[in-house]
Amino acid sequence: MLKNIIIQNILKNGPITFETFMEITLYDPQYGYYMREDTVIGREGDFYTAPHLHRAFGAALMKQIEECWHYMKKPDDFILLEMGAGMGYLAKDILDYAKNKEIYKSLKYTIVELNPHLIKRQAEALKDHIEKVKWYKSMDELMPFRGCLISNELLDSFPVHLVTANNGIKEIYVDTDGNELFEIEGEPKREVIEYLKEFSIDLTEGMRTEVNLRIKNWLKKVSSLLVEGFIITVDYGYPAWQYYSEEYPQGTLQCYYKHQKTDNPYINIGLQDITSHVNFSSLKKWAEEMGLKNIGYTTQGRFIISVGIDEIIEELIKPEDYAFEVAGIKSLILPSGMGESHKIIVHYKGGGNPVLRGFRLRNELSKL
Repeated sequence: MLKNIIIQNILKNGPITFETFMEITLYDPQYGYYMREDTVIGREGDFYTAPHLHRAFGAALMKQIEECWHYMKKPDDFILLEMGAGMGYLAKDILDYAKNKEIYKSLKYTIVELNPHLIKRQAEALKDHIEKVKWYKSMDELMPFRGCLISNELLDSFPVHLVTANNGIKEIYVDTDGNELFEIEGEPKREVIEYLKEFSIDLTEGMRTEVNLRIKNWLKKVSSLLVEGFIITVDYGYPAWQYYSEEYPQGTLQCYYKHQKTDNPYINIGLQDITSHVNFSSLKKWAEEMGLKNIGYTTQGRFIISVGIDEIIEELIKPEDYAFEVAGIKSLILPSGMGESHKIIVHYKGGGNPVLRGFRLRNELSKL
């Protein structure tokens, strides 16, 4: 169905950029992958994220958020904003861990969620904290706030432009013969060329990669809403110098269908996830331009260890369950799991220059 809609659109209006194609396949209000009623995130779905592995991930984030709250002198109204809350597991783990702590009374958990069907599942997961939670469909509905914004594997789902080096820089467009979709090369958008210059990206002949311009618009909106507080971003990606090197000659675009990785975005349209890695150098540079302070950047594994995984284990795990539970925690920390692939970057808006516990082991902002 969605494939036919895209074909008819192209026949009527001409080829579309890959960014437009990706936006339709993921976010079409009726048939988009992230908007469907039967979208399932987790082991029964197409992919899973850190909260599906162990509740210690949410606890680790909460420990860091609690330190942020203390740095802000413990405001009575502390907005904790999550963008794209999936099945609600991260929100539940965060609030469960905060339940018996001083910060809980000040927390107002706010979720921005496009999918109305996921909101129902999130509400069920958060039934023990329902008085603490509010939902919004868009950031445009939010008022300026003080607090902390968190996102976990959000930016990798933003639609991206595709470019290739073929006798100069070309942009990938999607065209059709009326039956199938296929790629053609065309002139790149001006913003795409500006991005390549901004990050000194020099693609060698034959390389192909992604350009994520949506991150800048997202940061701009977040910065305008945040009066004072922190932005904690968790995702997989690299610094620009690594992302756009010959280490990744065909870029990082990936598709996931029933936990199987594919490299073809033109099959299972609306039924598979499409993602690309995050250029963390863009987050650092654009944040600075918008008046945000870059506080820290490190791997997920080092972050979780730094905030005090030993304390979390002592609080959450019964001795008799130790062996089973620690196996899940290891997958969050070890390089063979998410410990090395996933990174955490924190921005701050306000007075002073906070030093956060999560970067105690190693702060790698200089790599960006």
